[in-house]
Amino acid sequence: MRKLLLGLPVLVFAIFAGLAFVGMQRDDPDGLPSTATGQSAPMVQLQQLEGHLPFAESDLTGGGVKLVNFWASWCAPCRAEHPKLVELSEKGIPVYGVNYKDDPAKARAFLADLGNPYTLGGADPDAKMALDWGVYGLPETFILGPNGTVILRVTGPLTERNMATRVLPALAEAGLSFP
Repeated sequence: MRKLLLGLPVLVFAIFAGLAFVGMQRDDPDGLPSTATGQSAPMVQLQQLEGHLPFAESDLTGGGVKLVNFWASWCAPCRAEHPKLVELSEKGIPVYGVNYKDDPAKARAFLADLGNPYTLGGADPDAKMALDWGVYGLPETFILGPNGTVILRVTGPLTERNMATRVLPALAEAGLSFP
């Protein structure tokens, strides 16, 4: 019995190490799986952000691939990813912005400083829309297919690496290609 008890910590450690190893083999070990992937885009519940037109669910289902980006002026990674959103917008991909729990004046200043890549956008001051979409941190970007189905969810900022390994392949799967 004593040998069994002495071996128990080793067994527990081996199980933990095995689970950690399996978890690290996932495509995105830091991201939680999205229940929205493969489903129609969740409900849109936006308030007006001064100087911007909010979008509706119908904007997400009509023709072409589009991105929905949750962002805030207080979010440092949102600032880091912003040039990627501008780049995608300049390539003709509609990017819809959801300003999350932010001061409206600071949100407008953020876009005035860095440029506005958003085709349409609005505010989600109470996080009602973010909750429906399963957002748990900023920034988060959802790629939607032409029929409004969620193809990919990207947690964290759009970087060169996830653009090359996840975003551009998802856009290609949806029918878009870039040189």
